[in-house]
Amino acid sequence: MPRPAAREPGLLRALASLDRRDEHAVELMDDRAADPEALDRTYRRFGIVNRIVSRPAAVYEEWVRPHLSPTRTSRLLDVGAGGGDLPLQILRLAERDGLRLEVLAIDPDERAVRYASRHAEPRLQVRTATTADLVAEGETFDVVWSNHVLHHLTPAELGALLADTERLVARGGIAVHGDIERSRGAYLAFWAATLPFAATLFRGSFIRADGLTSVRRSYSAPELARALPRGWRVKRGFPARLELVWGSEIADD
Repeated sequence: MPRPAAREPGLLRALASLDRRDEHAVELMDDRAADPEALDRTYRRFGIVNRIVSRPAAVYEEWVRPHLSPTRTSRLLDVGAGGGDLPLQILRLAERDGLRLEVLAIDPDERAVRYASRHAEPRLQVRTATTADLVAEGETFDVVWSNHVLHHLTPAELGALLADTERLVARGGIAVHGDIERSRGAYLAFWAATLPFAATLFRGSFIRADGLTSVRRSYSAPELARALPRGWRVKRGFPARLELVWGSEIADD
């Protein structure tokens, strides 16, 4: 079982530790006893942070849009719904382009599902489920996507997610799992960028503390490359991004 959540180490100590992934570090929001008001504020602020660090518009243009059609309804699976802001943005981009898309956003944490369900609409369904549940149900999707999920996983859980993903991608579809790339630069950049907002915009939320913990928990590109089964590829992106890609249209590096 994970250790109880602890205070983030000092800056110098954290920077010195980043040669190795700290898979024992626990994010505050993952604590089942986390303050519900702070958790709600965290989900609410995800939209701000994700627009900068997750670059949903870039993901949409490179990976999602090529699999959409103005006449046929495509399906996208968002693994790890979080606050629900990212699948909603993808839907809005598809709507802007006149493309037909439906999204299923899943999360095993009913607290996340409860919050993300506020964004639910006819084209966006949110439910408490795992990828294994959907495999058992025989579901398939044109695009399988996750954001900031990989760093939560142990190596065994990562392997299970990738195996499930391959079963969930429809013929001709694609999977993209995006996450942070662990580095001293990424840690220092997030530390400095969020410091001015710690007592204002991010006050009373887990954004800053958990963001720093996320970097420490994240994989490096070589670590992921060694863990990948055949057919998967690691692509680096900006800022400090990694994308695990699988499918019929993987671009050359």
